[in-house]
Amino acid sequence: MTRTPRHQIESIVSLHAEVRTRAPLVQCITNAVVTNFTANVLLALGAAPAMVDIPREAGVFAGIASGVLVNLGTPNADQREAMREAASAATHAGTPWVLDPVAIGALPVRTALAAELKTAPPTIVRGNASEIIAFDGAGAGGRGVDATDVVEDAASAARRIALATGGVVAVSGPVDLVTDGIDESRLGNGDALLTRVTGGGCALGAVMAAFAGVTADRFAATVAAITVYNVAAELAAERAGGPGTFASLFLDALAGVDAETLRARAVVR
Repeated sequence: MTRTPRHQIESIVSLHAEVRTRAPLVQCITNAVVTNFTANVLLALGAAPAMVDIPREAGVFAGIASGVLVNLGTPNADQREAMREAASAATHAGTPWVLDPVAIGALPVRTALAAELKTAPPTIVRGNASEIIAFDGAGAGGRGVDATDVVEDAASAARRIALATGGVVAVSGPVDLVTDGIDESRLGNGDALLTRVTGGGCALGAVMAAFAGVTADRFAATVAAITVYNVAAELAAERAGGPGTFASLFLDALAGVDAETLRARAVVR
């Protein structure tokens, strides 16, 4: 598979058009803090959100969804069971699913659950450097949801996870790393204001699930999701006065970003 920057930029443009044309149905089992923002992000992108996160429904829905997000942000008992159901059903049905192992490492319940879900296995794992290192079985995680490690510290862990799961790992930071254990890309778009908005990172997992729902190339889907999301963040930040205006402008930018803008702004290497 060709992974040159030029090829990847054209792939980003093509997959973005596919998402808008096909409106993938994305099941989100995510944390209580970010549910509304995540749904709005998917709608702005052109996808269809479905917050189906209770036992005996989550597994059924995962079999018909285009993609599934499992986010460990607030994993109450019912949600944990729904996550297990959805991961198993998605794997059985061939539905791509994204695992966001939020704040694992120091917190025992979610750390054990992440290790359990790893065996499903996830199609894409998305986290900050500290979460990815903890998911690999080393380190104690970050400071809550914030990383205390840098992206390159997690590169080896990301490769190991990708090879073990047969999927793709995305490590978020000022320059994002995407790897399938063999191929790698580093993505340089984005803006720090994303870290000042609740759900700025979590909603990206749902966007990854949307892109994975329109292509069998999960690496390309992950690169496209991150780039589209982060280019929209740059566009919003140019007009924002702070986090409050950024959040609404980000949704507008995500809805309006076009092929010409993606080609002009995408930083892929």
